[in-house]
This record gives sequence, C-alpha cells and structure tokens, in this order.
Amino acid sequence: MERRRVVVTGLGAVSPLGNTLAENWDAILDGKSGVAGIRVFNPEHHTVKIAAEVKGLDLSPYMDKKEARRMDQFIQYGMVAGIQAIQDAGLEAANLDLSRVGVSVGSGIGGINTIEATRDTYVQRGPKKISPFFVPSAVINMISGNLSIRYGYAGPNLAVTTACTTGTHNIGMGARLIQWGDADTMIVGGAEWATSPITIGGFANMRALSMRNEEPEAASRPWDRERDGFVLGDGAAVLVLEEYEQAKSRGADIYAEVTGFGMSADANHITSPRDNGEGFVACMQNAINDAHISSDAIQYINAHGTSTPQGDVAETRAIKTVFGSDTKVPISSTKSMTGHLLGAAGAIEAVYSVLAVKNQIAPATINLDNPDEECDLDYIPHTARDMTITSALSNSFGFGGTNATVIFRQV
Repeated sequence: MERRRVVVTGLGAVSPLGNTLAENWDAILDGKSGVAGIRVFNPEHHTVKIAAEVKGLDLSPYMDKKEARRMDQFIQYGMVAGIQAIQDAGLEAANLDLSRVGVSVGSGIGGINTIEATRDTYVQRGPKKISPFFVPSAVINMISGNLSIRYGYAGPNLAVTTACTTGTHNIGMGARLIQWGDADTMIVGGAEWATSPITIGGFANMRALSMRNEEPEAASRPWDRERDGFVLGDGAAVLVLEEYEQAKSRGADIYAEVTGFGMSADANHITSPRDNGEGFVACMQNAINDAHISSDAIQYINAHGTSTPQGDVAETRAIKTVFGSDTKVPISSTKSMTGHLLGAAGAIEAVYSVLAVKNQIAPATINLDNPDEECDLDYIPHTARDMTITSALSNSFGFGGTNATVIFRQV
C-alpha cells in the first residue's frame, strides 16, 4: 500500500497564554510570558512558588457543570482543546464515516490533583467517601474516551503517554494510523494539569525547576547563561489530522502537511540526556528521513528548549550534528513563554509550528539576554521573525530517554 498524505485541518489550544487558538497565537507573536505566582494552592512552604497556569477558562461553552465535575482539569483542558479543534476543522458538519475517525490524546502525568485530593478524602473520611467517578476522572485515556463518546468516533481510540514527549508521540502515531489506512481522521494531542503540591515539590527536590520566584516572567529563559531550570506549565493542545484527499474533497481549510515523524531513545539515564545529544540526533534524523528530505529543507525548528542547564546544551549539540556546526537555521523555544507543559508540551509546540508554517512567522525566544557560550545558534531572541518557512521541525524529549520529532510542511 502506498503511504497516504496527512494534513492538519483543525487546531485547538488552552495554555498559560490564552484559552483560544487566537489568544495563544497573538500572545506568542507579542512575546508574552504566561508565568506567574502559583494560584491553585498556597506555595508558602515550597521552595518554588511560580508556575505557568491556565487562567480564567470558562467551561460553559463546552460542557455543563455536572459533566465538568466528573473530570480532573487535565481532562477538561483536553476536552476544550479537542472541541475547539473539531469545530475549527468543520468536522461536526462533515459527512464522515465515524468508524474511520479516531482519537489519540494523552497526558504525561494525568489526574495527579484528583489523586491527591482523593487520598486526603480517604484518610480523613474513609473509603466509603471516595467518589465513584474517581478512576474515570483521573486516568490518562479519558480525554480520548470522552471525545470519542461525545462525537461517536468509533475508530482507533488510544492515549500514548511518554512523559514530556507525549504530545508529539500522539501526533506522530496518529499520522501513521492515517498513512497506513487504519483511520482517515485522527484527533491528536496532549493535556496536563500538574501544578499540584506534590508535583511542584517533587520537581523542585530534583532541582529541575527555576527558583526565580521574584521574577516569574523572566524565569523560563532557554539558552541563557542565567537559566536555572524549567517552569511547570498547564494546558492542552489538539490537532485534527486528515487524509489529504478526504480533506480536499470536503473543502477543508488545510494548515500544513505532516511529512516526517521520528523516534529514538537516549538509553542513558532516567532524567538526563547524553551530553552529546546522541538520542536527539537520531530522532531528528529519523524524522528527516521519514519526510524524504535533506536537513537543508528545514527552515525553522521549534526546539524542546526547556531552560535546563544540561538539556539546552545537549539539544544545541544535537542540532549542530544534524544541521552542521555552522548552521544558520532559525530556532526558538516557545517554552520561554508557556513554561513546560509536560505531556501537552509537544502538542502546543506543534500547534505553534503549524501556525508558523501557515503564517510564515517564526516565534521568538524571550528572556534570551545573555546566551550561554555553548548555545551559539540563531535562537530568534526577543522578537518574532517574518520569514519563509516551507518546512518546520518540532522536538520533544522526555524522562526515560524517550524522544520524538515531527515535521510540518507548507501546502
């Protein structure tokens, strides 16, 4: 069977920068930061007191209060982004074979806040007070499950969970299901609500998080000499992927084409990449090979770029290996604005990459005031850049050494 073409026809986004696609893109182009003091709990006894939280999300256009109460917020975020993407693609009015429409939306951590709260209920009030909706409100596959039930999508239904690579793996695996005939349409992405006392405490004790509590908007600063860790972020992003001929025949507006997907493992350490970025190199090269292009065809990279001392250097070295030590390819980390959305990071960054291709504008890396001498590439500091972008590459790397890269091309 000849591999079928896959295109992006719908986008949805809920992030620290805004609760709609338009709000997100406007904030990205304006170089705004979504980082602030933690609001969802009192961080008085925590060493880290900042995060990039979702703010002011109104659920009423998407679900009723009864339905919302049965979902952890990571599911709510995923549902909102999914509904937005489905509406954006015009799928609700499309005459589709629902057995050929699937869903693959994952999460890196899942319902950690619901798990924490339910544990408190159990300790304080006993097992009979545990909600019968506890399990379906917390398990990772329930964004896919709820979207499938809501719309009657009876195709493949799954939720890849691979830490911070989750969103990109769901996109890539969804694209492959279409390419090889298992589905004609896939709703794909990732969601996360991990700003909880335990999660913040755990990451802080790993010394993974920025301690810049007094300057939250400047805390996420990929490739800068003064970076001291990532900022935890919440949100969700969902893309609608379709087989090209189907999208064209129904007159869908096409954002971009998915042309390449690559995966690899560092096989090194539970949290740290190899210093030379060897696993990242394999991942990017696999995606480029899958797209049947050379590295010269990539005009923009949305980097993993977490703002950690080791990770930023390893990714820089990997990019130099793939693209050449003197590469001029423009690179940015939108995590400088959104923080790190963990399981949703690859999905929100894919959305920004697709919009970069569609609008021919590369997002900036904010807070890059004093570049690390080992990070000496073109990271598009401070200001978004109008430029030609035929193909864009987006990286995601996660704990356990799991890596994924996806490539989008202008149509």
